[in-house]
Amino acid sequence: MDLTEHQQVERESEGAQAGREELVERIARTVRRDGAVELPGGLRLIRHSSPTPKDHGVSSAAFCVIAQGAKEVLLGDDLYRYDANHYLITAAALPTATRVTEASEEQPYLGLVLGLDPALVGSVMVEAGHLVPGDRAAVRAFDVSPLDGGLLEAVVRLVRLLDAPAEEARFLRPLITREIVFRLLRGDQGARLRQIAVLGGHAHRIARAIERLREGFDRPLRIEEVAREAGMSVSSFHHHFKAVTAMSPLQFQKQLRLQEARRLMLGEDLDAASAGRRVGYRDPSHFTRDYKRLFGEPPARDVQRLRETAVFGGF
Repeated sequence: MDLTEHQQVERESEGAQAGREELVERIARTVRRDGAVELPGGLRLIRHSSPTPKDHGVSSAAFCVIAQGAKEVLLGDDLYRYDANHYLITAAALPTATRVTEASEEQPYLGLVLGLDPALVGSVMVEAGHLVPGDRAAVRAFDVSPLDGGLLEAVVRLVRLLDAPAEEARFLRPLITREIVFRLLRGDQGARLRQIAVLGGHAHRIARAIERLREGFDRPLRIEEVAREAGMSVSSFHHHFKAVTAMSPLQFQKQLRLQEARRLMLGEDLDAASAGRRVGYRDPSHFTRDYKRLFGEPPARDVQRLRETAVFGGF
């Protein structure tokens, strides 16, 4: 590497460091207590002052950045770790488990989540000429990639709008969001992002199947029927569903059922047997076994712990 290249690398490194420090300062100033703040344009800022226990939920299509700290996301049997040097894209609504692994009072976990609207992604794809590849193969709905300087700088400019006059923010926010989508399309996860807006092929069929299973999670699962609606054989459907979600259709349905049962016990004060029946379990002991396997404790003990700690998480 010659002197000019070395100087260029140093400038880029210094710029990236300055961008991360500014992102930390602005998020910390906006979110002063542990929790999340919802902002215009599908933006959510998150803060935690200590590592968190595993939190189960359902993802949404989003671009996730960590300004400070680190996090783990479990999708099926796949574990994704990311920090301030990486970003995560989630391309579908899937049951996940997340936990903050690095955070303290002095250096709290600070994160940013930007929702990705399929219509916006499709619009940027068309304008930028990012056409869908001919094979349209199904792509895993989650992954982590390095956060480059250009993308980081666009994220910092988006967060700066929190302090801008309202008229300026309303005008610039959609432009910067489109820039972020454009940079993501050109990056390592372009195929994953295109999957959010794709209008054909296996990815679209699996996306429709995911939505069908989410809407009818409490009803018996008839794989042959779902595969037929997707225009695929049962074996092909199983293969492509797992390629996208890291789970079999049965595992996917089970996690949705158990998460809804947990919500019913917490939010509507149902007992375990009633919650299990509501989400489709006929055998209370079967429900209790599956619940403990996913959440680590029997239903009543788990719900009591959650009420005592009042832990709420997210990306």
